[in-house]
Amino acid sequence: MSAKKTSTGPKVKTSKGGEGNKNGAAKAPKAKGQEDKPKKLSAIDAAAKVLGETGEAMNCQEMIKAMADKGYWTSPGGKTPAGTLYSSILRELQTKGKDARFKKTERGKFKAVG
Repeated sequence: MSAKKTSTGPKVKTSKGGEGNKNGAAKAPKAKGQEDKPKKLSAIDAAAKVLGETGEAMNCQEMIKAMADKGYWTSPGGKTPAGTLYSSILRELQTKGKDARFKKTERGKFKAVG
C-alpha cells in the first residue's frame, strides 16, 4: 500500500504588490527615527559616474582608484575588482549595445557615453 500525501493546512494566497513577505505576513513598520539610507552604488554604477565626471577614457584600475578616492565604491575584499569591473562593462556593452553607458575607446579603456 502507498500512502497519499495530504496538505496539512489551507492554501493562502499572497499579493504580489509588495503588501507582505514570502510568508504572507505584512511588513513591520519602521521604528521611529529610522530613515531610508541612500543606496550604495554598485561598482558599475560608480564607474559610470566617475567616467561621466571626468569626461576622459580610463582603464579599470584607474576607475577603481577614482571610485575609492571619491567614496563612491570600495571593494568588499575581492582580489581582482578591476577584472570584475572590466567583465561587467563588457557584458553591458554586449547586452545593451547602443544603449550602454560605456564606449570602448581602445584596448582596456572606456569612456562614458552621453
